[in-house]
Amino acid sequence: MPDQKKALLIIATGENAEEWRSELVKAAPTLDIHVLGEEFDPATIAWALVWRPPVGYLASLPNLEAIFSMAAGVDHIFADDQLPQGIPVVKLVHEATRQQHRDYVLHAVIHHHRDMMLFAERQPQKVWKFVRPAMNAQRSIGLMGAGPLGIFAAEALVSLGYQVRVWSRSPKSIDGAQSFHGTDQLHDFAAGTDILVSMLPKTPETIGILDAALFAALPEGAAVVNIGRGDHLDEGALLAALNSGHLSGATLDVLAQEPPAEDHPFWTHSKVRLTPHIASEPNPWVTAMAVLGNIDRMQQGLAPEPRADRASGY
Repeated sequence: MPDQKKALLIIATGENAEEWRSELVKAAPTLDIHVLGEEFDPATIAWALVWRPPVGYLASLPNLEAIFSMAAGVDHIFADDQLPQGIPVVKLVHEATRQQHRDYVLHAVIHHHRDMMLFAERQPQKVWKFVRPAMNAQRSIGLMGAGPLGIFAAEALVSLGYQVRVWSRSPKSIDGAQSFHGTDQLHDFAAGTDILVSMLPKTPETIGILDAALFAALPEGAAVVNIGRGDHLDEGALLAALNSGHLSGATLDVLAQEPPAEDHPFWTHSKVRLTPHIASEPNPWVTAMAVLGNIDRMQQGLAPEPRADRASGY
C-alpha cells in the first residue's frame, strides 16, 4: 500500500471532488487524501489527481512525484506554463475509456452510414421514402488520431467490415487499416474518406485542423464526426460546407464553447447533431484503481504509466 507519510491531492475544478475521494478512500483507507481548498501541508503531497489545475499551483508543491489527469486528455495540464519540469504527467486511459470512445464512434459512424440524419430531416415533413443502404465494405471511414483510443476504434471498425483509413502525426501500423501520416498526406487521406472521425489531442498543430481546405478534400456527401477537441474545428467552414451540400452531416461531441451560445446555428441546423461532451466520462472507481496502481508502481521503484509526452503535448 502507499506510504502513509505521503499524501494525494485532488484538484477537480468544476467537478465534485468528494466523489473521487470517496472511491479512493474505499480502496486505500490508510492513504492521506486532500482536496484543494482544505488545510494541509503542501510538503506532504506526493501525487496529484487533477482536472484543470490553477496555473502555477502544481509548481508550489515541493515534493510532487506524479501528476494524474482525471480525463484522457492532458492539454488542461500542459496549458500551465509554470508546470514543474521532470514530474511525470500520467494519462489515465483505461479500458472503460477505450470502450466508451469506441462505442460513440461506432454509433456516429453507423448513424451517418445508414443515412439517419436524412431520415430525421424527413420525419417532420412526413416523408416515408426508402433509401438503399451501402454495404459496410463500400464505406470508407477515416480516423484522425492513432493513440490508444483511435487504434481501439479503428480495430472495431475493421471488425465490422468497413474500409478504414487512419491519419496520424507519425507512421502507425494497424491491422486491416490503411495508414497515412504527416501534413503532406492529410488531403490524400481525406480524399478517400466517406466519414471523417477526429479523435486528435489538442496541440498547437491540431488547432483548426478541421478547416475549409480539409472539408473540400473530402468527397461530396461525406460526413464529419468530432470527438477530439472543439478547438480543432473551424465552425464557420463546417457550416459553409454543410449549407453548400458538399457535406451531408456532422456529429459534434466537443465545441470551442460548451455549451454553445443560445443563438448558435448548430442548435437548430438540420444536418448537425450535438451531444454534450459525452464520448467518454471518467469513472471515479476506475480512475481510483488506476491511480492507486500507479502509486504502488512508484513505491516499487517503477515509473507510472502511461506517461504523456511534453514535447508532443499528449
